[in-house]
Amino acid sequence: MTAPAASFRSSPMVAMEPAPLPWCALIALTALCLVLKTDFPWLVTFPKEWTLPLAAGVNAVTDAVVTVVQPAFRALSAALEAPMRGARLVLVWLPWPAVMLAVAALSLKSSGIRLAVFALLALTYILLAGYWPQSMSTLSLVLLAVPISTVLGFALGVLGHISPRLRPVLLGALDLMQTVPAFAYLIPLLLLFGFGPVVGLIASAIYATPPMVRNTMLGLDRVPSDISEAGLMSGCTRRQQFWHVEVPTALPQILVGFNQTTMAALSMVIVAAIIGGFEDIGWEVLSSMRKAEFGQSILSGLVIALLAILIDRLTIGFARARLTGPTAAMTWMTFRRLAIVLGLAAALAIAIRFLWPDETLLPATGLRMQVGGINQWLLGLVRDYAWFFDGLRNGVLYCLLLPLRIGISGAAVPAIWGFTFSPTANAAYAVVVLLACALLLHRFNWRPALAVLVAGTLLYTGFLGFPWPVFILGIALLAFQVAGLRLALFAVAGFLLILVNGLWGALVQSLYLCTLAVLLCLVIGGALGVWAAYSERASRILKPVCDALQTMPQFVFLIPALMFFKVGEFTALIAIMLYAIVPPIRYVEHGLRHVRADVVEAVEQMGATQAQTLFQAKLPLALPVVMLGLNQTIMAALSMLAIAALVGTRDLGQAVYVALGKADAGMGLIAGLSIAFLAILADRLIQAAVAGRATT
Repeated sequence: MTAPAASFRSSPMVAMEPAPLPWCALIALTALCLVLKTDFPWLVTFPKEWTLPLAAGVNAVTDAVVTVVQPAFRALSAALEAPMRGARLVLVWLPWPAVMLAVAALSLKSSGIRLAVFALLALTYILLAGYWPQSMSTLSLVLLAVPISTVLGFALGVLGHISPRLRPVLLGALDLMQTVPAFAYLIPLLLLFGFGPVVGLIASAIYATPPMVRNTMLGLDRVPSDISEAGLMSGCTRRQQFWHVEVPTALPQILVGFNQTTMAALSMVIVAAIIGGFEDIGWEVLSSMRKAEFGQSILSGLVIALLAILIDRLTIGFARARLTGPTAAMTWMTFRRLAIVLGLAAALAIAIRFLWPDETLLPATGLRMQVGGINQWLLGLVRDYAWFFDGLRNGVLYCLLLPLRIGISGAAVPAIWGFTFSPTANAAYAVVVLLACALLLHRFNWRPALAVLVAGTLLYTGFLGFPWPVFILGIALLAFQVAGLRLALFAVAGFLLILVNGLWGALVQSLYLCTLAVLLCLVIGGALGVWAAYSERASRILKPVCDALQTMPQFVFLIPALMFFKVGEFTALIAIMLYAIVPPIRYVEHGLRHVRADVVEAVEQMGATQAQTLFQAKLPLALPVVMLGLNQTIMAALSMLAIAALVGTRDLGQAVYVALGKADAGMGLIAGLSIAFLAILADRLIQAAVAGRATT
């Protein structure tokens, strides 16, 4: 075994592949632009005189359209407001013992005794915390938004399934709906429907529709052809075959879509509170954050997290129960038992209201009325350990955020780093980068060498100091080589739209903030994923943590970041990382656990150490799955931009939020589409890279 071990440990020399001519030309153009940017500052900063008034044109069109259609939408708003308030009154009227009994029965039917116990504990916390009426108001919004999203999503999914020509248009619309920040399409909704809870309902319904559409199409597409043929041979008409054969077969996947739709609607409760929510949990969280009452923020945010986890487990439990396929007798028996328990809950509710018609049966003072001590304790904790939190924030700000934004050349000044880069230091930096590129070029090929050269240049100039023509051409060339001409043209068109609207500075701020967040998530989340893949105990510990992070609404992540680090870009970075760290943990663990066992055994028999097995066998084989995790991490980071704008960023998310405050539909739409463009471009690039690796 000695010889094979030695041969495994010695890395084979890879034949040096010459760099393609376009990349060499782009490197030369980059050097030329960096030399000339002092004399031609427009190479870095796009002049305002060159921008186009596209936002004003969109506003003019919007004003004309809104004037014509506004009465019809206001009538629809009034029609939706009545059932929404009716549902809220019914849920608030129901006594909490009856609600607990009904939810426990549903939990027991869905996933067993453990979920029933969790449901009782979660509802007890909500009751004792003093947020029971607010929670019922939140559920009234979800209970109305989810059916709208489910029916609309199912109809669109069926349409996409039966019409292949319409599917690309539908998928493109879904990409926009899922990537455009909610703040962006709140502006036209406010203009059409006015200010009030109905706007939050409609925004939640729009945001929650795409998961149902995608899962409906996926479920119907995966119906086996032999099942469809069996239905036809049984004499079914096309309608009977669809409703009695195809839909029941696709129902498990459709129920997964219902689960994701419900979670998406619940995640919008705080956004709904911003644009006209009533007394619900979202409004409580938002009010507590504005008052810097961190104790109440944590209590109310925990209510949303518990509701999200409970609803997630309930809906996914019913989907799994459908997937296992119980017999008809068992289904009827469990249905009868469930109906009996729900009937008892209804009878209990009526009896309680008959005996105590004027009593709320709620605690006189919930925990939220007694959090003054918690607020003082948290403020004292922040004050006593301010040296640690300030040191951590300043260290990341001055050593990572600023170098990425303005570059080493801008950060190395006495006011920031305490010294200035001398010409000798600049030359030494260039020599180190070039030597690293030469070593990689000699040992591997031109691709890692080019990556190091780009990273070294960006680190020196910063994102703000990098010439925009080179950036656009570089991304277009990458898109062309990875996915073809169509994606390259899409990249050029998207960046030019951002450029001519004067949003290039905001784009750069978004890019460097998301880049750092994604890199840190990959490092930290990837390490945790590897740990979970090798340790069952770590996997059991991380699973509930990831579940909680994945089900919490985005606003909740701002609470701890804002409490410990105050307003600023570092706070936004922490919030983005908390939201985006789950995909690398899950996908790295999943990819490593599902590597072929025979390959791992062969590598270990060659004498490889555990580290060599991990880095030279398992991770390369799991790379397609890890790349999907990278895709989801980027999507999550970009989706948090508009939320992170609330804590002081100056990126595209801030542009969307400012446009919402001014009711500027044109700028809000363009800034929202810019974020959607970045998300779609990153998604298509990674998908094409994974597909290309799979074919090779």
